[in-house]
Amino acid sequence: MAQSDLNRRTVLRRAAAAGVLAGPAAGLLSSCALGDDTSGDTSGKFEGTKSDKNPLGVKEDAPLDVVIFNGGFGEDYAKAHEAMYKETYPKAEVKHSAVVEINKELQPRFVDGTPPDFVNNSGAGQIDLGGLVAQGALADLTPLLDAPSLDVAGKKVRDTLLPGTVDSGSFDGKTYVLNYAYTVYGIWYSDKLFKAKGWEYAKTWDEHISLCKTIKAAGIAPWTYQGKHPRYMSWPVISTAIKFGGPQVAMAIDNLEPNAWTSDAMKAAAEAWYQIVKDKYILEGSPGLDHKQSQTEWCKGNAAFISCGSWLESEQKAVTPEGFNMAVAPTPSLGSGDKLPFAAIRGTAGEPFVVPAKAKNERGGMELMRHMLSMKGAKDFTGKVSSLSVVAGAADGVTLPFGLTSAVKALADSGSNGFNWVYNVYYRKLERELVDAACGEFFSGRTTPAEFLAACQKGADLIAADTSFKKYKRSA
Repeated sequence: MAQSDLNRRTVLRRAAAAGVLAGPAAGLLSSCALGDDTSGDTSGKFEGTKSDKNPLGVKEDAPLDVVIFNGGFGEDYAKAHEAMYKETYPKAEVKHSAVVEINKELQPRFVDGTPPDFVNNSGAGQIDLGGLVAQGALADLTPLLDAPSLDVAGKKVRDTLLPGTVDSGSFDGKTYVLNYAYTVYGIWYSDKLFKAKGWEYAKTWDEHISLCKTIKAAGIAPWTYQGKHPRYMSWPVISTAIKFGGPQVAMAIDNLEPNAWTSDAMKAAAEAWYQIVKDKYILEGSPGLDHKQSQTEWCKGNAAFISCGSWLESEQKAVTPEGFNMAVAPTPSLGSGDKLPFAAIRGTAGEPFVVPAKAKNERGGMELMRHMLSMKGAKDFTGKVSSLSVVAGAADGVTLPFGLTSAVKALADSGSNGFNWVYNVYYRKLERELVDAACGEFFSGRTTPAEFLAACQKGADLIAADTSFKKYKRSA
């Protein structure tokens, strides 16, 4: 190959890599982002013979390349799943890697067409999922979902999963992402602190503001938040709006509808949350704290409330005082006119796992997922990381810590009124950059509710008008 061809290929790959990181389909460069051969030829892949014991047709001695995000969940759970895989396929060599910056480590491999067989694409440095799907970089997981469960007799894998799990990883009707951890999002507080002070969690907004006043008078900041990642505070704002206006509020945001962010429900929610800003109910210095620092201040008792998902207990395990007893609750109701009851809470499958379309051992990657989704694998995960998995019934009989017990109860109380949104999955840039920046200005007190919502809507309109982003339609 001529040197000029090599230089041209290098330039194209680097440009394509930028497309992978940015998220859009990247136009003419999308094929380059997947490596040079985009013909769909699978002759270089490892494939075995399908059987009752090997329904996915895994080649028994094929090596398996696994890359895990080394975050709040750590990597021990993944090693346990890999050990299960090795028991089934003892001839297979499993290569395990745990990294923090997924995009920095794996983006060059996606570009060169040599990705791992299995990826936990998570963390602040994850590769944009919408962009990967748009570029055809991920394998369709339908064979996995239609395979029999490893240890739940008579059921396909898809039939063992909690409601919404498959939908959370689907784009235009096809499932490309396995979201493995079932996460409850809400407002967290110390049950020990509240009982010691005689405080009761408020169910209405007026009661919440009254409680904040009482908390502040006791010398404790009512709120703190992950200041360097202010999007965490967008979650209770959107939740409040959905409970006030109904699930169609989330649908409009997900589908990039004009004025979705400036609807009456979003206005009512933003105006309510602005009260904790203007009344100075937020811990001083919070805008400068990262997620770990703000959560640690909360664990120290310097603030009463924080917005987070149910990974919080595991993430803060090292610094949480004995008997702190963190608990989660729904956002307070704005009033009697809310479309959803107070108990309605956001719950969804999260923590994305994928099998790259160019993986050599694609079937092995899916088989590792099948082991994860076994009852044994799911129970082991919950026991190791104090988080629910998406396998129905996997938490039964498992001794759960206080926070996770609280999350399970919150889900049960919410029942069929649970809700979620997926714009952050479809268009990562919208939440991680545009809404994030708007939240930073709002909760720092530099913008009004109207200005905050206008900034969010401007961001959504930019994504809607940008033809380099593939658009996804949510219908339910």
